[in-house]
Amino acid sequence: MSRSPGDGRSDASTEARKVAKKLCALAGGEGVRRKAALRELLQRPPDDALRMLDALLTAARSGEPGSQRALSAFLSAFQLEPESVHVAWKLKALAEVRAMDAVRSLLDSAPPQKAYDEGRAARADARAFTQSLGHLKSKARMTRDLDELTQLLAASEASVVRNALLNPRMTEDLVVRIAARRPARPEPLAEVWASRFGTRHAVRRALVFNPYLAPELGVKILPLLTAVDLRELSRDMGVHRVLRMQAQLLLEPEFQG
Repeated sequence: MSRSPGDGRSDASTEARKVAKKLCALAGGEGVRRKAALRELLQRPPDDALRMLDALLTAARSGEPGSQRALSAFLSAFQLEPESVHVAWKLKALAEVRAMDAVRSLLDSAPPQKAYDEGRAARADARAFTQSLGHLKSKARMTRDLDELTQLLAASEASVVRNALLNPRMTEDLVVRIAARRPARPEPLAEVWASRFGTRHAVRRALVFNPYLAPELGVKILPLLTAVDLRELSRDMGVHRVLRMQAQLLLEPEFQG
């Protein structure tokens, strides 16, 4: 007995719920869920992995419990796990064949809408900081002076920002400021997304509206935003066209539950 296309979609939705429940039940934080998400992708045939991701994306947009958290783990895996490169390439190629634009866009890459020249950024750092890079990284991680911490967050050197984000005195307000900072190099913005603060709505929103953010990172954040954010982003000519198109796609009825 043959199955209709709808049966396959139903199976994918059921599998997506099971995976989301499994990932959300894991203890140990975002890093553990990210690696578990990668294993889920690697152990499936590409076609099954693609359908599961598509179903999870739809579930996340409709607000199913745990689906956003699980989707975030998969998107973080694509961004941060080196082993994901090959599977991401396969999934992107397959998504193009299947015309699954929403999933394909999660794997796209493009230069930022605006660019802050690396040499110019390095010269600005040299004027602002006189200590060695090692000293700056140590200070960023250990300082208890919020003014000093704020200054270090403005560095264009990603490793300094990474250490500042680990500082126990770091607050969400400070992270939102660095996520929205312009001009900015894309690397420090990627560190913000990869940090423990990357799960905060205000931080995610600040990142996607920053024209210096790499679009390949932005499309991974968009499915985790609210419909209000997406409507605003879809009309914002200051962000990359890829993000506007992705926002419009995620607002279509099939993604609203």
